[in-house]
Amino acid sequence: MIKENQKYFNRLHVIIDAVIIYCSFCLSYAIRFKLPFSAYIFPRIGYYRELWQYQNILLVLVPVYLILYARFNLYKPKRYQNNTVEYKNLIKANSCAIIFFLGYIVFMKIEHVPRSLIILFYVISMIATLTERFIIKTILQRTRRSGHNLKHIIIIGFSAAAEAYIDRIKANPQWGYMIHGIFDDNLSLDFQYKNIYCIGRIRQLEKYLQKTSMDEVAITLSLREYNKLESIVNMCEKSGVHTKFIPDYYKFIPTNPVTEDLNGLPVINIRNVPLTNTINKFIKRAMDLVGSIVCIILFSPVMLVVAILVKRSSPGPIIFCQERVGLHNKPFKMYKFRSMGVQPPSKEEKAWTTHNDPRVTPVGKIIRKTSLDELPQLFNVLKGDMSLIGPRPERPLFVEKFKEEIPRYMIKHQVRPGMTGWAQVCGFRGDTSIEGRIEHDIFYIENWTLSFDIKILFLTVFKGFVNKNAY
Repeated sequence: MIKENQKYFNRLHVIIDAVIIYCSFCLSYAIRFKLPFSAYIFPRIGYYRELWQYQNILLVLVPVYLILYARFNLYKPKRYQNNTVEYKNLIKANSCAIIFFLGYIVFMKIEHVPRSLIILFYVISMIATLTERFIIKTILQRTRRSGHNLKHIIIIGFSAAAEAYIDRIKANPQWGYMIHGIFDDNLSLDFQYKNIYCIGRIRQLEKYLQKTSMDEVAITLSLREYNKLESIVNMCEKSGVHTKFIPDYYKFIPTNPVTEDLNGLPVINIRNVPLTNTINKFIKRAMDLVGSIVCIILFSPVMLVVAILVKRSSPGPIIFCQERVGLHNKPFKMYKFRSMGVQPPSKEEKAWTTHNDPRVTPVGKIIRKTSLDELPQLFNVLKGDMSLIGPRPERPLFVEKFKEEIPRYMIKHQVRPGMTGWAQVCGFRGDTSIEGRIEHDIFYIENWTLSFDIKILFLTVFKGFVNKNAY
């Protein structure tokens, strides 16, 4: 029943989108050519006589919009689709469509299409389609919250994956899921997790599915029970019920895992690292080289002033070198302006700098608070030891400590360390949660794009240089 409803809803959604795109163009035309207000409410054929010259364009343009919407997953089920992701995809699809529109006009040598009309159409269609999706999503969520259009499911096997699955469904009633119970061979029949009860053994599953009308089965077996997986899938498919598999090892694989076809054998990559791609590495390195050279030239007067102040503040070298762990766990010397008095290596390595640390000089406090002490790392970037953007490097003794204490800590060394990173612009800088920092570092590593790097650079400029945790 749910599948049928989804099919009809998708067809209706396509028709609504087509009408909105067409009407957006008509409205853009009316505004551009300053038709009287009455024309918006009571249109007459005379008002739109010249609009017919654009009909051939619209006959091509509307299908292109719809194809792009499908290509950007805008007709997928909306139960658990993230609003931000959907809106981003809609903006991308509309932008691609308007680029096609411009290309079509040039290629077909169509004259007398004002640029102002194209811009108006882009803006109005964007606002209209975003509003339409917001309204549809709101209506669907309210309908599901009130107990209508529910998807009925059961869970097979109880594990950490089952707990995570139930937690998310309970936290999002707008998804419209109703869990009827758990089938498991190891639970007592009075077992319950957040009011979801064990209702039978796995051998009873086939009979249960024949007597009920479940929309979906979620298989969440624990790792030790994966030998039952094939027979369970066979039972579900025999009953014609849609089946999902939530692996008990979900914490070890990314949300969008990269799969390979090894001559018919599916292979899942445990970690997706875009920067292992040769082209991505080249783009990233080119950006680092250009960025570091430009920044060195721009900040050279500032670095000269800081160098003089550091030299006068206390005896010792201007540049402080410290060993850090970088790409592929290889150590390198990281440069900073010295912000402390010279001290024995044993004291230097004992811990992080803390608030009101007596080792920090007066000048050191200022340059640490404003991140000016980090500027010499531009030369690390130029050398290739570091990147402009990436996980912050740590000292060897802390790496040895954290790799034993914090799961997935060493993943950060699969890319070059950075002068700034996603964790830092999100507030994880200085004496803050290591676990939170690693989560943000892993997110960056798995979701790297050039635009993500540019976003982090902008955030660093506006909120990263001066930080309350930098001391």
